[in-house]
Amino acid sequence: MNENKINPLLCDPETGTCEMPVDEKPNENGTITTESKPVKIVYYTDPICSSCWGIEPQLRKLKLEYGDYIEIDYRMGGLLPDWSYNSGGISKPADVAHHWDEASLHYEMPIDGNVWLEDPLDSSYPSCIALKAAQIQSKEKAIKFMRILREKLYLEKKNIAKWENIAQAAELAGLDLNKLKTDYDGQAKILFQDDLTYGRTLGVRGFPTLFFSDANNNQLTVYGSKPYASYENAILALYPDAKKKLFIVANSLALFEIYPTLAPKEYAVILDKSYSEATTILESLYEKGELNKKSIRNGSLYSRK
Repeated sequence: MNENKINPLLCDPETGTCEMPVDEKPNENGTITTESKPVKIVYYTDPICSSCWGIEPQLRKLKLEYGDYIEIDYRMGGLLPDWSYNSGGISKPADVAHHWDEASLHYEMPIDGNVWLEDPLDSSYPSCIALKAAQIQSKEKAIKFMRILREKLYLEKKNIAKWENIAQAAELAGLDLNKLKTDYDGQAKILFQDDLTYGRTLGVRGFPTLFFSDANNNQLTVYGSKPYASYENAILALYPDAKKKLFIVANSLALFEIYPTLAPKEYAVILDKSYSEATTILESLYEKGELNKKSIRNGSLYSRK
């Protein structure tokens, strides 16, 4: 497949990446400086990247087991600038719907591709800029905000390029909406451009891309959606003294105290269970009235009541 056939929304389940067309050769001479933890992870993502939704289980597990040793710097990639792409079998939003349904089955994460038929996004830039605006307020709230945006997109079929949907997600994440709008219209646009520029210096060509770095600027890259061990091994290679924190659950609901919403795949990966075992446990809790459930045609998301 030649470069002009790459379409950013045609994510490849084999490599686990949503790849960008490359207009120019990336510099690949960027440096990553660690701050408070032994290992810094620069995570290039995009709110509408289906492969990034696909690694949520691995990422959530990584934070639980190695959170003491890692800091994650979330950078926005700008997956869909606009619809000037006409390649790889995708020339209009409707072409993405079926592809997202396939991605949902591959990653075993709930995605309803019909958003591209009912209320398609014209760009991922608004949600990327909104996330940079959220980071100005609080890194923690920004992570929560991104999760809510993705749930709105993948499960509720909400167009997260629209301010009304961004604002609703921001309120749920506990962000100051007036400040968010001010930053969205100003500083956040500059920060987003900085992310795009920095991404080129690091050689980012698709999402998810995770750059792992230690204090001596030794770097490892995990490109695309990979099994949990790939991310774990990158940390251990750079910081062999890292000790995995065993996450012992007191009961089946304990994980919801940390992550308020969980898909069966996330529950399975984090607690080392099979997908069917996780589904059985979650369904049982739902039937007992201890969990809420949001079901779509390609899966479910459970939340604590």
